[in-house]
Amino acid sequence: MNSKIKLSTLKKGLLPLSLAVSVVLSGCASFGKGIAEAVLEKNDAEDTRICQVRGKPFAGIAPSLAKKHGKTKVLMVHGVGDRLPGYSTEFLEKLARQLEVTAKSSTYKDIRLVSPLDAEKNLGNLRITQLKNADDSKELLFYELTWSEITRAQKELLGFDNSGEYSYKRAEVNDMMKKFGNDTGPDPIIYLGDTRTQILRAFSQSVCWMGKDGWEQIPADSRTPCATIDSFSENIGEDDFVFISHSLGSRITIDGLQRLASVLENPKKYSTANYDVTPPPRMRKLLQQKKIQIFMMSNQLPMLQLGRELPEVAEQKADYCLASGSKYASRLFNETSIVAFSDPNDLLSYAIPHNFNEKYLDSRLCIKVTNVNINVAKIFDAFGMGKFASPMEAHLGYSKDDRVIAMIAKGIGNKQVSPLVKEKCEWTEITD
Repeated sequence: MNSKIKLSTLKKGLLPLSLAVSVVLSGCASFGKGIAEAVLEKNDAEDTRICQVRGKPFAGIAPSLAKKHGKTKVLMVHGVGDRLPGYSTEFLEKLARQLEVTAKSSTYKDIRLVSPLDAEKNLGNLRITQLKNADDSKELLFYELTWSEITRAQKELLGFDNSGEYSYKRAEVNDMMKKFGNDTGPDPIIYLGDTRTQILRAFSQSVCWMGKDGWEQIPADSRTPCATIDSFSENIGEDDFVFISHSLGSRITIDGLQRLASVLENPKKYSTANYDVTPPPRMRKLLQQKKIQIFMMSNQLPMLQLGRELPEVAEQKADYCLASGSKYASRLFNETSIVAFSDPNDLLSYAIPHNFNEKYLDSRLCIKVTNVNINVAKIFDAFGMGKFASPMEAHLGYSKDDRVIAMIAKGIGNKQVSPLVKEKCEWTEITD
């Protein structure tokens, strides 16, 4: 009898714990300050989350804004899940405060991306925002690519599973998780198919619009394809390009730049009777002098490489990137700096291994890698049973984390590094 009472009491004690863990796993904590959240946040006074940076120093965006000539252009590429234009607003406002360019133009400009091969084929939306500081001495042009319109129609195949006919049979938390899975899970699968070409065209069109001279040259509203790369501004040599991506968006960015390298090296292969991509030689030389920064949040390059072909040009970095190399004149950029942010508690994020760059990334990009191992999700003591962090928050929290945004804005290993990063992050320079 006594053992039965103890068993009953144990079951009652485990029920709240089970519920609390389920709520956190599903990302529901943000919906309200419930019992589970209150218990898990009781030890939240001290922030002990790790921030470890391993790799080369990087400048961030700030030095570019300080230049007297040229413009600073940032392209944001989202990851899995359905997005609407404006999804990056919170991130952009935080970044603008770090960079002290908080004065916005009166409105943004939306460009409806269309295929240069078929003007009736929608490729998503490119929203451009102009930000300046108080005396107009600094200007940031922010390009937000929303490509999910391309995959939306195919994901409707799973719409029946989200309907009341099926969803009402699930427990509430499980139903929320299933709908999240139906929204995000198909995108990497779809990207492996023919749709990848359309998404990469959306990326290429976005880069083409970035190549225009400035805010005044961008139409307020357009459904016209951006002309080929030969229409890039004559000032492109002085402009700085920065790419910011999340999860699948990192794969899209790398694939898009690798495709650009192939187009420039063999334009005849990509040209058609109505679509000439042959660039002027001067334009290619200007690109080859550029140093590009890519900031990857929830980096997934290792996972998304599984089952895929190797890049067109691999394991030839010395030939392409050293001035003495035999193929130095065929590189795409002078240098591409990748900063990969990964939370160990993000189940879908990975650091970039030491040998990954040479074997799996295009040699023509001349890539150097810095890994940032950072807890963006809060870590709690789960009732004395061990430490716990929400995998959902660990996957989605990068764009809200002040340390991540400070590093994107002002880098690390330089004189202007943010005091927050100095205090909260540990940096180890890798010299080889």
